[in-house]
Amino acid sequence: MQMKSNFILTLSDANATIEQVGGKGASLRRLAAASLPVPPGFYITTAAYRRFVSDHGLQKKILATVAVVPPSEPAMLAQASSQIVQLFKEYSIADEMAEEIRRAYAGLGKGDIPVAVRSSATAEDLPEASFAGQQETYLNIHGINEVLEAVKKCWASLWTARAIAYRIQNKIDQDMVALAVVVQQLVFADAAGIMFTSNPINGKRHEIVINAAWGLGEAIVGGAVTPDAVTVSKPKGKVIHRQTTEKQVMTVRTDQGTQEQAVPDSLRKKPVLSNLQAEKLAGYGLKIEELYGTPMDIEWTLKGGQFAIIQARPITSLPEEPLEWTTHAVKAVIMARGSFAEFVPDPVSPLFATLAVPIAQDATQKMMADFIGIKENDSYLFEIVNGYVYVGMKSKYLLRMILATITYTKKMLQNSKERWAVVRARSREVATKWQRNDLKTLSAPELVRGVRELFGATAEYYTVAQSGPIPAALSSEVAFGRFYNLLVKRKDDPVFTTFLLGIENLPLRAEKSLYDLAIWAGEQAELADYIKQTPSESICSALQADFAPAPLSGGFSDRFAAHQAEFGHTLYDLDFAKSIPADDPLPLVEALKAYLEGKGVNPHERQKNQMERQEQAEQVITKRLGVLRRKWFLKLLNWAKDNAPDREDCISDMGLGYPQLRRLLKELGQRLSASGVMARPEDIYWLEGQEVDQLAISLEKGTPLPDYSAQVERRKSFWQKARSVTPPATLPERSWLSKFFVHDNPEGKTLKGYGASAGKITAPACVMRGPDDFDLMHPGDVIVAVTTTPAWTPLFSMASAVVTDIGGPLSHSSIVAREYGIPAVMATGVASKRILNGQMITVDGGAGIVSLN
Repeated sequence: MQMKSNFILTLSDANATIEQVGGKGASLRRLAAASLPVPPGFYITTAAYRRFVSDHGLQKKILATVAVVPPSEPAMLAQASSQIVQLFKEYSIADEMAEEIRRAYAGLGKGDIPVAVRSSATAEDLPEASFAGQQETYLNIHGINEVLEAVKKCWASLWTARAIAYRIQNKIDQDMVALAVVVQQLVFADAAGIMFTSNPINGKRHEIVINAAWGLGEAIVGGAVTPDAVTVSKPKGKVIHRQTTEKQVMTVRTDQGTQEQAVPDSLRKKPVLSNLQAEKLAGYGLKIEELYGTPMDIEWTLKGGQFAIIQARPITSLPEEPLEWTTHAVKAVIMARGSFAEFVPDPVSPLFATLAVPIAQDATQKMMADFIGIKENDSYLFEIVNGYVYVGMKSKYLLRMILATITYTKKMLQNSKERWAVVRARSREVATKWQRNDLKTLSAPELVRGVRELFGATAEYYTVAQSGPIPAALSSEVAFGRFYNLLVKRKDDPVFTTFLLGIENLPLRAEKSLYDLAIWAGEQAELADYIKQTPSESICSALQADFAPAPLSGGFSDRFAAHQAEFGHTLYDLDFAKSIPADDPLPLVEALKAYLEGKGVNPHERQKNQMERQEQAEQVITKRLGVLRRKWFLKLLNWAKDNAPDREDCISDMGLGYPQLRRLLKELGQRLSASGVMARPEDIYWLEGQEVDQLAISLEKGTPLPDYSAQVERRKSFWQKARSVTPPATLPERSWLSKFFVHDNPEGKTLKGYGASAGKITAPACVMRGPDDFDLMHPGDVIVAVTTTPAWTPLFSMASAVVTDIGGPLSHSSIVAREYGIPAVMATGVASKRILNGQMITVDGGAGIVSLN
């Protein structure tokens, strides 16, 4: 069909631009030109609309009507729209134009063939604007007279109340818009629906989602039916998921147009599309997406086994693409968020990932060689996936690992205290060495070397901790607990952890030190009032200044500095980008205030009471046991008591080198930011190890340095995105090992985990990811976190319970919760994401259940 007219164009005409045929029309031209199955038809161009409006002098009347309408007044919008629609009804299309439309319509087939008449606005179906549904579509139109009337109705629909309001709100010039009309042969579909070439629910770009229902597609668009949903993998071209619904209603053709009617019983529960049909349709979707270069929203029909594409437009509100959780370590049995990863619960900084993690992997492999005999360098794998640290072992080493572990466990545990003493002394030695240095006199490469040496000592310390004191404490406590529960405990006897309460350890000494400082400060009236009334941030700034102002100067600042010198290296997180108490004392000051205001628990009294309970319980049990059971009860209990403090002490001292490590990075960061590499000294943590190495060399040589500011901001943005999601416990996801790390908690108001400390409490949740959130904590709140470390201990004095994503009955959170006698539920997997800050929750530590109220 050849037509040369300002008013009529064929579907594939190269002149069918947005200005001529509107967004929908231009989209159809691209589809038709690409030989996609588009029903035959033609366009009535925007020139026809403008000619009609001009012939009858409507534009000034229309603009005057909409000029005084506020977009927030629905009644006034509806009235204005009604007035404009009436203007279009009053006039007829000029004979010349009507004749051209008649000829084009006749070219579609003999007789009064049914057609669909659709509006196509000039600002419609653009990626940056969603105009879908603002103008009208008329189906099952017969004969030229009905076509002409439908065309006028489409033109009038440019001025619906919704369209007027949308243009006002989005500052679209009402004088510039026009409307084309698409007339297409109507496909009386057996089935129809909508296809999204990216998943509109979760944002996954590699999934195509097809909605399908019986009859014409209007039942889906109008929400009258819940369609089938079929998901097709783009890479595989195969159906990966389907949901078949019970379809009650379908839209069908009638002599008067269309109507809804009940779906026949035989079709209600039947899938609309077979897998083969869905995969073929997805192929069209993929071709259309490639044609447009963006994810698409596509309307389609199916008749007699043949698909037709009705229209396609870019998806305008697609969720952000989710992170993909895949590992490159394909030969590993499983990559898991255990071991090392427990000390880095958040995504790690780029500098830690690229400088520290390789050092940690080397240290771990050395330990594997020394104790297990696996000397290959690729035996134990560390991998960063979306910023999160995963660890795993290659399958070929797994059996050797299991056998060697059994063989060497006794050896590892027997000398664990001695090995720990050696690496602790080494960490102190390296830290002292770098503390003596005047950093201003060191070159940039020397600073980087210092960072590597300090973290090297930390990594060695960590591997000894993981192969000595920590498993020794775990083994002895588990052995005692099992013996007690199986052969000693009666119904009313205390739980086995009662016998291990109140034992002195480093976190408890730090807590008592802080409490004692608060009591001393409380005896100085002026000082106590100052601390209570001054914002914590101001106190921190004053304490970190060269000279603390009165009343902080003198006794208080000296005592606080002594506390920091002894305990300030305790880590919140192994990632050295995270602050430590030594350089961010805000949580300590908040705890001091709580003690001064009488809101914290006296740790001396708590320990005394726990020791009395422990001794009383021990006396009661030993009196009733026979000689043999008493002997083993005391032997295993003393073994557990001897090892119990080591776990917390060991973890608390893991950061011995961090005050100096962060001092070196601060100095290097200051030099790089002063040279224009990045905006702030602390941005050094967002550089990668190789970048820092090269920058240090260039800085020393005096050569020009590149600007990394843009990369830094992109990496920060990605880190925030990764931090907002819950990483899988294992890779691949949902492996057989997953259940050993966290519980599976689908959507709902109940979270399951490990009950680590008995008791039940209902209180507000305080969701914290790290020290930056500690100021959110109020007395009586439930601590909700990914995990906790000894540096979190001051917060427990204000807490009513604790809930974590990871960790077990012998984790730091569990141990401290039992010390404080508050309920604890560990390893929920998702608590820090599912629970809202301030939300009332019920924590049942005995049952291991958290209820979201």
